[in-house]
Amino acid sequence: MFEILVINPGSTSTKVGWFKGDKEVLSKNILHSKKELQSFKGIIDQLNFRMDAILNFLKAQNKEIKEFDAVVGRGGLLRPIQSGTYRVNEKMLEDLQIGLLGEHASNLGGILANQLATIASIPAYIVDPVVVDEMDPIAKITGRPEIKRKSIFHALNHKATARLVARKMGKKYEEVNLIIAHLGGGISVGAHKKGRVVDVNNALNGDGPFAPERAGGLPVWDTVNYFLCNNLTPEEIKRKLTGDAGVSAYLGTNDMREVVVRVKEGDKKAKEIFDALVYQVSKEIGKLAPVFSGKVDEIVLTGGLSNEEVFVREVKKRVEFIAPVYIFPGEGEMKALAEGALRVLRGEEEAKEY
Repeated sequence: MFEILVINPGSTSTKVGWFKGDKEVLSKNILHSKKELQSFKGIIDQLNFRMDAILNFLKAQNKEIKEFDAVVGRGGLLRPIQSGTYRVNEKMLEDLQIGLLGEHASNLGGILANQLATIASIPAYIVDPVVVDEMDPIAKITGRPEIKRKSIFHALNHKATARLVARKMGKKYEEVNLIIAHLGGGISVGAHKKGRVVDVNNALNGDGPFAPERAGGLPVWDTVNYFLCNNLTPEEIKRKLTGDAGVSAYLGTNDMREVVVRVKEGDKKAKEIFDALVYQVSKEIGKLAPVFSGKVDEIVLTGGLSNEEVFVREVKKRVEFIAPVYIFPGEGEMKALAEGALRVLRGEEEAKEY
């Protein structure tokens, strides 16, 4: 049975997982304090620090790299690519190192996987990074020819969840039409049309509903005017759109569990923002129904926020007239990464080249 080491770097943690086949043997979410991370100038400078954390995890399990058949890391902000499992190569490493499309902790995934795999002369992969681009050309057109809509979304969880839903229906992913909403710190709602995500909102710093820590789509001129009048720097603007934005900007927290508690305790402001988030997510789901001419097989809610029963119930009320709504709580990113590598190791699909 194939053994796979999974690496998933986040902004304040490094998740490490040990899988036998598609079964998780052990995983750990290694937390990194703000104090530890503040000592590094940029994300890429954290490489050795994160590597030591992974090696310490393995040492604690009396496990050596050479005992694994492959290492797979979360994909970063690369150039737009097709969905699939990619072998880590020199061009990919170069683009991850320079932060081709921006700096993000996920950029470390492929680099860490490669360094670990090199120790044991085993393959290193990434799977369905956030830059997977299957959007129809018509979906990228905006009101300005200089600006195109971009496909940046939670592709890893979207694709893994879509395959699960299709199997549950007794069909192949390429045979179904799904609207999938990943509800996390960022929110992405995608139209999965016969195996392709033909339309999706930019969940990093673009459009769509606001989220626990994303501004989402904003009124254009009012936004531009606000930035100009306040003489904000590019970095300050970025923080206004991503991080200190959305629910966090309104309520001072990005933890929706806390928001739900505040709503139950009668906090009117929390209730207003909670209801607005339900409204915007529901509206984004509804906007995608015409992509399929209304022929949607299922609507799927996934991601961390889908664990909140009240939120899910309220969204379901608004959208179930379109199609049946199914809930797949959580992210399942670690297993999705392992399964991507496993499909290649088993010969079920070929690894793509970046």
